[in-house]
This record gives sequence, C-alpha cells and structure tokens, in this order.
Amino acid sequence: MKLHLTSAENNYLITACGRQFVEVNKQQFTSSLLVMPQQLINDWGVANFAELNEAHLEKIATFNPEVVLLGTGEKHQFLNPNITKSLMVKGIPLECMTTAAACRTYNILMSEGRNVLAALIV
Repeated sequence: MKLHLTSAENNYLITACGRQFVEVNKQQFTSSLLVMPQQLINDWGVANFAELNEAHLEKIATFNPEVVLLGTGEKHQFLNPNITKSLMVKGIPLECMTTAAACRTYNILMSEGRNVLAALIV
C-alpha cells in the first residue's frame, strides 16, 4: 500500500508498506525497524512478535518518545504489561496495532510535529 503525505519537512516519512516490507523515504526495508521523525534504526533485531521482550522496549525508552506505535505485523496483538514496564515508568504510552496501521498513524502524528516512535515488525 502506498502512503501519501505532501511534505515530510526533512523527516523520516513512511512512503509504503506491504506484507514483507516497509518503505521509508522511498527506501525499502525487509527487517523490523524503528522510525522517528529525525532518526531511523533499520535493524531493530526483532524477527516476530513472539520474540519481543523487555530489553527491546528498554531500548525504545532511551529515545524518550512522546508515544510509541508498535506495529505487530499482519495480526493485531497486545503485549504483556510486564514487558512494557520501562515505558510505563517513564510515562510513555504504547499503542499496539498492525504494522500497516502503525505506518499510517506514524505519518499523521509525525506531520503534526509529534515526537512519535514507530517500532515496526516486518
């Protein structure tokens, strides 16, 4: 699916997503990644949802985002609250959704100037 936004203002913009890829600024990625307006980490090290653990979210917490969008793949899934402690302690909300929904939501929040982090499982 192609995603459209008129201006990214030199930020990282998700330009497309599919079953086995996410495209950021027209560059395609086939492994899980972290996308923020000013930073991209193209190998988050998470192969699938079942692999997620507290250390993965502790890494996310170090970026101090305003909100985290967790793209769980093709299927919408929820994390065990014990895994999200590092985010909860810092008051960082976590929203779980499919990866496609996280891509769309990221673009909207980023275009509003929000400090959003999309953690996308591809």
